[in-house]
Amino acid sequence: MQTGQKILIADDEPNILELLKYNLETNGYVVRTCSNGKEALEEAKEFAPDLIILDIMMPELDGIETCRLLRQDERFKYTFIIFLTARSEEYSEVAAFDNGADDYVVKPIKPRALLSRVESILRRSPESKSFSDDIVKHGDFTINKSSYVISFAGNDYSLPKKEFELIYMFSKFPGKVFSRESLLNKIWGADVEVTPRTVDVHIRKIREKLPQIPIKTIKGVGYKMENQ
Repeated sequence: MQTGQKILIADDEPNILELLKYNLETNGYVVRTCSNGKEALEEAKEFAPDLIILDIMMPELDGIETCRLLRQDERFKYTFIIFLTARSEEYSEVAAFDNGADDYVVKPIKPRALLSRVESILRRSPESKSFSDDIVKHGDFTINKSSYVISFAGNDYSLPKKEFELIYMFSKFPGKVFSRESLLNKIWGADVEVTPRTVDVHIRKIREKLPQIPIKTIKGVGYKMENQ
């Protein structure tokens, strides 16, 4: 069965490329491979993939920088990107998400599990990643940006602006880890003189008012909203 959906894989290990290509093509995807980040940028322009799978440690250009450059190109602003890497450190995962990753999978590869992640991501609408959407659903929550109201279990909750914007940011990118610094820049702005402690205080207030919202602390890094 051909899905018609195109996947580009960049990894410097030939056996990994062969294994992934075989499993994805067997499940109907059109697949191209390359061995470094520089090739991935050129191949993406020609191939126009629906999804890109990147390793982090690659010659010529590493995966993090490749992802950053892809996101700077309007053609790939909403292209799905998965990292598949042996790097399991939290700071590598944070760097991947901060530069635009949609998912982060740690090797060794489990082909069926990876295929499930690929299928799940490709079921999304790429446009749903736009931060301009007014309404976001996350589990049993509905977050309405136009009215600054959060609905849950038949009740509406109005929160102060910064608390609401934190929830909205987390719910737009469930599973993504945000450092305190990145949250300060995105929510308060780079020109406002506030400390990372400000984020902690706002998260504490959110948890007091809406303990049902699954915001998880990543020790020494920041916060994320768990997938539901």
